[in-house]
Amino acid sequence: MALISLEDLDGLDDEPMADDMADESEATEEMERQRLLSHWQAVGRTHHVSVPAEMMGPIQEMTHHNQQREQIPFTPISRKDKLGEVLYEEKMCPAGKWACVKRGEKLYEQSISNAFMTLMRFICKENSTGRYLGMTIPIVNNIHMMEDGSTFENDVLTAYYLPSEFQANPPQPTDPEVSIVFRPPFRVLARTFLGTTTEETVSRQINQLWEHLGPSGDFQRDNYMVAVYENPGISHRRNEIWFLYRES
Repeated sequence: MALISLEDLDGLDDEPMADDMADESEATEEMERQRLLSHWQAVGRTHHVSVPAEMMGPIQEMTHHNQQREQIPFTPISRKDKLGEVLYEEKMCPAGKWACVKRGEKLYEQSISNAFMTLMRFICKENSTGRYLGMTIPIVNNIHMMEDGSTFENDVLTAYYLPSEFQANPPQPTDPEVSIVFRPPFRVLARTFLGTTTEETVSRQINQLWEHLGPSGDFQRDNYMVAVYENPGISHRRNEIWFLYRES
């Protein structure tokens, strides 16, 4: 029978115990949660909003499923290129059901940030299925212009296209601020831009697209959409400005 030496006994104190390893793992997970929350809170401050601690669950859920995103099934129609750059493209957004939140904060970026947090909670279990629904892209923000044609109205509608799994039978929100809306198909002219989406940056994109188009009576001038393809935690995220065709 093998004997335990004094050296073996001395070494026992140096070996990690199961409880110690579990405590260390929990501490590491908690540090990661706090790091993630701090990052989102820092991003929130750039949009002049507060990200409360209770958003930790939805943030973790969205981060965990970040690579599993369903693209809205657009139908491409045409595009305009110049020197290898895509100036804009025309596409059709399909008919479908959207979960929508309307907010009217002082700043555009406050409205879209607070609305998106409400939608995150709906997507991450605050719905009649009680489970994560899945993320679709892009999230679309609908803005209206005041009579001067350059100032945003306070009310902004933020919309999430329901995943194909739920289009026929949409989950019902537990928060009355979220409404399920059917939208018929609509045609847009889209131009891609990178970065944050504030009233200043969106206004600049609207003006640039008008410069590319020149005089045109085909599009609405008091109603635009901003499509966001990546979460607010990404600084150079991909967005599109959408011009809406006038109804014939």
